[in-house]
Amino acid sequence: MLGFWIAILSGALMSVQGVFNTQVTKQSGVWVANAFVQFTALLVCLAVWLATDRASFASLLKVEPKYMLLGGAIGTFITYTVIKSMEQLGPARSVMFIVVSQLIIAYVIEVLGLFGVEKQPLEMKKLLGAGVMIAGIVIFKWT
Repeated sequence: MLGFWIAILSGALMSVQGVFNTQVTKQSGVWVANAFVQFTALLVCLAVWLATDRASFASLLKVEPKYMLLGGAIGTFITYTVIKSMEQLGPARSVMFIVVSQLIIAYVIEVLGLFGVEKQPLEMKKLLGAGVMIAGIVIFKWT
């Protein structure tokens, strides 16, 4: 149950962050805003790290495969694409497309067992659920 509430909080924070970042971009520029977002994220992470576990950064050298370390770089492009989509579609439509895209890609990753994720069987009810979400976007977009 805790995972459910954490996911809800995550979605809420992503939506608020996207709106904040889009507003900052209007006054500064997309890459300046993105750099500031990533820099402040670094500062917060370092502060929390200092206050909590203090695990060794050397453990990162042991991560295999090495491409798994690209999460931060991908985060830069996530921030950029969220800003641009909210700028062009507005927060509600943007988040709808982002969430459906996340769901579909996450399910493909599970079904194919990509990136070390345990492979899951393809289930028609999950495909139907994705279809219902896409239908919801269509209804939301044209109402």
